[in-house]
Amino acid sequence: MAPAAPHEGLASALGLKPDDETLAIALTHSSYAAEHHVRSNERLEFLGDAVVGLIIAERSYHELDMPEGGLAQVRQATVSSIALASASRDLGIDAALRLGRGEEASGGRAKDSVLADAYEAVVAAVYLDGGLVAARRVVLSSLDERFLFEAADPGASDVKSRLQEWAEAASLGTPVYEVQSSGPSHEQRFTASVTIDDRVAGTGEGSSKKAAELEAARAAWEDRDA
Repeated sequence: MAPAAPHEGLASALGLKPDDETLAIALTHSSYAAEHHVRSNERLEFLGDAVVGLIIAERSYHELDMPEGGLAQVRQATVSSIALASASRDLGIDAALRLGRGEEASGGRAKDSVLADAYEAVVAAVYLDGGLVAARRVVLSSLDERFLFEAADPGASDVKSRLQEWAEAASLGTPVYEVQSSGPSHEQRFTASVTIDDRVAGTGEGSSKKAAELEAARAAWEDRDA
């Protein structure tokens, strides 16, 4: 028996039929649509953006006891392009995407922006098929870890997200973090460095790996135009 196509496994995970026409559109990048004269996922992306935002806002409201500003920070970070792209990869959307020849050759299957847009389009397809209940199941499960991380420290990862988005937009690649520890186990200190385009762009220290990486990211962000 031939192995299932990538979109078939994805359809099963989403609770959709493999031949679902809306899912096929959701997986169609504009570059492929232009080459083959079919519909792209852009309209579905528009709808999915609203659906994903609503679901995360709803969860934030019900589960987090914090003022509006904190709720907004959690929602914004949870639905950032970096977070949605990661969820897209976890679901296997990257493998199922239909890309044009040029976009494929330029590494479009790995681009956060392409994958985040596709995630929103796929959620829209689920929403149109099964309503908010079905869409909520997909969004909450695929973004659960990210939501809990952001809820634990609202706004803390914003600088890392901003730095990554800036570096990738400037064609400098994705920032790479390296962390070293020192001291006894009960009072360790961590030193982190972030490398962008083969250059150490910032360093930082902290009582945890996360804190050290954030300080390195802040240093790189503040020095990005130097």
